[in-house]
Amino acid sequence: MSETARELDAADPLGPLRARFGLPEGLIYLDGNSLGALPVPVAGRLADVVGRQWGQHLVRAWNDDRWWTAPERTGDRIGALIGAAPGQTVAGDSTSVQLFNLLTAATRMRDGAIVTDAGQFPTDGYLADSVGRLLGREVIRTTDPYRALRSGDVAVLAWSTVDFRTGELWDMAGLTTAAHEAGALVVWDLSHAAGALPLHVDADGVDLAVGCTYKYLSGGPGAPAFGYVAQRHQAGLDQPLTGWQGHARPFGMEPGYRAADGITRARIGTPPMLSLLALDAALDVFDDVDLAAVRAKSTRMGEFFIAGADTLLAGLGFEVITPREPGRRGSHVTLRHPHALPVMAALIEAGVLGDVRPPDLLRFGFNALYNSFGDLARALEVLREVTASGRFQHRRFQGRPTVT
Repeated sequence: MSETARELDAADPLGPLRARFGLPEGLIYLDGNSLGALPVPVAGRLADVVGRQWGQHLVRAWNDDRWWTAPERTGDRIGALIGAAPGQTVAGDSTSVQLFNLLTAATRMRDGAIVTDAGQFPTDGYLADSVGRLLGREVIRTTDPYRALRSGDVAVLAWSTVDFRTGELWDMAGLTTAAHEAGALVVWDLSHAAGALPLHVDADGVDLAVGCTYKYLSGGPGAPAFGYVAQRHQAGLDQPLTGWQGHARPFGMEPGYRAADGITRARIGTPPMLSLLALDAALDVFDDVDLAAVRAKSTRMGEFFIAGADTLLAGLGFEVITPREPGRRGSHVTLRHPHALPVMAALIEAGVLGDVRPPDLLRFGFNALYNSFGDLARALEVLREVTASGRFQHRRFQGRPTVT
């Protein structure tokens, strides 16, 4: 397996891009689906933002350094990565805030229930329930969105492009079309897809979408999320959180709210500028990157890892639960094991960093910009060793850390 990995890495056109990230020496990092590695441009840009822009320009930086327009400017850069024309994407608030605002706005545009994924990331479900209570709408949790759309009056389908546990990739174009045929709008969560594979929100007819930027976009811990609103919906966007930065004249200090034109109305409050400008710097690594090539490599990495798990981990209690068909898989592979938490703890101690999701899932994320096939081969070898030797059973691996 190691020899095959060397051959694949030697032929990898994306291999040189690894130098654009500050990866610790000797660590195999397979948790970019949770927090992306540090892009090299970020540290220098932040030093300038703190020392010169904030330190010297002070409040003038909102004009002189274009802080005020950063949400739209950064949003358009993200928009280019998700298939959105300029003027439809904005960055600045957390994923939860973006999702609450756009899901509420979408639900206000239609009569009927909210349909959402029964197995999605918890926050998405919590917020769907909250919007349902706020607007007096039924919330239907299901694993079969097509059936739910056929079953009755649906206002909004709220769905994730990639399942955060299993890595299953949904057909955005097909499901969006099905929702529209049922008279519903769709709010997509792109958190596990943006930056990992080509997306086509405009071409697919997507209505609204949100996504975090600290996974495959490597924007940094807690980096601002983005919201996408198709141009055809912007004039009718009625959000529950109407902050001053989405006002038509934010410095007019008017007592009543008047929404700005275009995507600017999706802004809420003052964005976390240090994080937003760090995200903008992180996006530099994508300037000359072909996401089709990224997708091709990550798909091949998934095949390589699954094949290795089938052979190297046979008889050790592991089960691949990620879809094996390349077209149904995002950019992470999940293995089930009855002792997932201590196994991962032992793996991390040995220099291979992934993560765990309850009750028994080990996740391994592949970022094609900085992960190599050699990383995957070595990770599987270490995983086999810590499991076959029983080393994971040591008591130092039995505790549960706060973040898993």
